[in-house]
Amino acid sequence: MGENTVLTRRNFVGGVASGSVAAALGYIAVRDPREVRAAIPQAASQSDEYDSYAKLANNENPWGPPKSVMDAMTYAFKYANRYGYPDGNIVQELARHHGVPTDHIMLGAGSGEILNVVGITFLQNGKKVVGSDPSYGSVYSHATSLKTEAIRVPLLSDFRQDIPALIATTRRNYRDAGFVFLCNPNNPTGRIVPRREVQALLDGIPEDVPVLVDEAYHHFVEHSEYATSVPHVIAGRNVIVARTFSKISGLAGMRLGYAIARPDIIRRMRPYTTGSVNALVRWGGAAALKDTAAQEQVKRQTIQLRQKAVADLDALGYKSIPSDGNFFMVHIRRPIQPVIEEFRKRKVLVGRPFPPMTDYMRVSIGTAEEMARFMAAYKEVFSAAS
Repeated sequence: MGENTVLTRRNFVGGVASGSVAAALGYIAVRDPREVRAAIPQAASQSDEYDSYAKLANNENPWGPPKSVMDAMTYAFKYANRYGYPDGNIVQELARHHGVPTDHIMLGAGSGEILNVVGITFLQNGKKVVGSDPSYGSVYSHATSLKTEAIRVPLLSDFRQDIPALIATTRRNYRDAGFVFLCNPNNPTGRIVPRREVQALLDGIPEDVPVLVDEAYHHFVEHSEYATSVPHVIAGRNVIVARTFSKISGLAGMRLGYAIARPDIIRRMRPYTTGSVNALVRWGGAAALKDTAAQEQVKRQTIQLRQKAVADLDALGYKSIPSDGNFFMVHIRRPIQPVIEEFRKRKVLVGRPFPPMTDYMRVSIGTAEEMARFMAAYKEVFSAAS
């Protein structure tokens, strides 16, 4: 990893914080100040120091790619010196996986590129994005960089997304709405939007307003009321589904994501893509799709460790928001920023503040050893506070 760089799902090349601000906060600045991630301190640029941290801040897969994926990427090194190389038929494999023609698929360097391309495509001429808050804020900061803004709808009291309010807000701002953003399950809360509410959203807003559904955490969901939005694409609705290989497949540092949408929408977006998906991850992604056993193992381990952590915290008197992601939020009942630093001192990295939920802490699921370190640190930090 290069110095002053944090590999995340959406900001592979985050900006570098400057001067004393970065030193004081211990953070790397990224495009969205609301999306600042917990970063390794400046002194920890060497791999041994980096590896010494329990990294529970960025919703990564702590086990990394399975052997099948590593073997495929190793094989693909033979094409490192070529431009027109075989790519493992990644687009064809994705199309087959989702039951759509290949013209419904567009690759991106992580789903972060997909989200940005949607913004560039549909937020021109002052158009705005409508979405929940808090949610994945990079979409909103990208709107700001495009000289427009987000129209944000607060979450409900139980931290679910307020679908009736999203519908009403979109209709009220119809002339200004470029697209509606729906993160499902939502980041940072981990809560799902049930299939009937997604249907209500699509039926309740003007049909020419696109809906971007970020399904980064789709693979971890067990909730019976959840469903992917891919069938809406197949039915011809004005829907763009964004997916990533960064989570279940452990390829966050390799950057591979994709969009599923109608061909006419794909054609509108494609001119804004970078075409920077590399040979190794194309082969790795094709292998990951086929290795369903590895995906199931990651899902099972993640859910078991998440349930154990939530139960352990509950036993200490700290309640968590029900989550269907590879992370959860615990109500720590005190400002989060000083707590982040206390965990950092103990070489445990936890999630950034998510205003207005500044007395909640987002915790990514790590290995069993990392989660044990987290619980030990939690008891120390909150025992000292008491």
